[in-house]
Amino acid sequence: MFLPKIHIRQLRCLPKQLFLRQFCKCASQVPPEVLEELEQGFEDMKECDSKSLLKKHLTKERFDKLKDKTTPTYNSTLLDCIRSGLKNPDSGVGIYAPDPEAYSTFSDIFDPIIEDYHGGFKKTSVHPPTCFGFGSDFPNLDPDNLYIVSTRVRCGRSIKDFPFNPCLSKCDYNVLDSIITDALLNLSGEYSGTYFPLCGMEKDKQQELIDSHLLFKEGDRFLKDAKATRYWPTGRGIYINDNRNFLVWVNEEDHVRIISMEKGGNLGAVYERLILGENQLSKQLEFSRDKRLGYLTFCPTNLGTSLRASVHMRLPSLADDKAKLDKMAAKYNLQVRGTRGEHTDAEDGVYDISNKRRMGLTEYEAIQEMYKGIRALIDHECQEAAKACKK
Repeated sequence: MFLPKIHIRQLRCLPKQLFLRQFCKCASQVPPEVLEELEQGFEDMKECDSKSLLKKHLTKERFDKLKDKTTPTYNSTLLDCIRSGLKNPDSGVGIYAPDPEAYSTFSDIFDPIIEDYHGGFKKTSVHPPTCFGFGSDFPNLDPDNLYIVSTRVRCGRSIKDFPFNPCLSKCDYNVLDSIITDALLNLSGEYSGTYFPLCGMEKDKQQELIDSHLLFKEGDRFLKDAKATRYWPTGRGIYINDNRNFLVWVNEEDHVRIISMEKGGNLGAVYERLILGENQLSKQLEFSRDKRLGYLTFCPTNLGTSLRASVHMRLPSLADDKAKLDKMAAKYNLQVRGTRGEHTDAEDGVYDISNKRRMGLTEYEAIQEMYKGIRALIDHECQEAAKACKK
């Protein structure tokens, strides 16, 4: 088993954990109170005006088939997967995987949601091998800095032999934090930097990092209801390189979020930095990867490449008609969000626009698809601006 160096004070809790995970793979019975909450939540969801993929695909037949199941190692239930979606009818997706085994144990609900979200990735589909390609293939999208404020590319990773947030103990968080930070502090060259644990971080420092769009925020209700914020801020933190253009989030939604960013629209440079940074980390950490689904993550929207390339950009003409912007973005498999991401508003007319598909295509193809889509949005905006000048 892959077991990186960890602190002696955290070694005490490992033998029991590893023994249980390797040898005690026996599903347990779903407690009556969990079944009761599931039944009530399912009935409430049927009556509410939810547009979530969970409501769309969780039929009565599927519900009855899955409600008594648990995952072999971690005993996660269907409720652990859909609790957040049941409590938040405004969820776009409404389901999370509490542990890697959930994707197979509850495949009857995960598979149709994955196919719907990722544009036809069927239960018989197989995600291709990793292929990053070269960032130099993508010239600057906005060399005159007229539309794009900043560019960011990130990917999520989970550490092999650990469950996802809802199943992590406080000790697990500390062990993961130690394993991951040991690797981060070995980064060299332009990736050299400093790790800032959330525990003990001054509030002013925390807010400064949030305001600079570097640090994640606490209090996401969707993650909270999925039990993904337990023991906060234990084991959470952020690594920032000296140039402040390469970040790693530790134990926020996924075990690891690798992020490359900079001002302007030079997607190729940002992508190349991510490729080389991920490569350095993958030599030190063993990431969870499934033969069919690709890289495994807490949220099924991030499976496969787990790659999300986004720009903060202003599109004055398109933004006047949000429905038109959304329709055009969908044509190129792009997703439009508020300035600070999902479930936020556009601040000062700045939208976060990113690739939506992450499965069934390589990392290179995902970036290529996003590049073409953003190029098309800019071209359309230029045409609209030219029309306005003629009036």
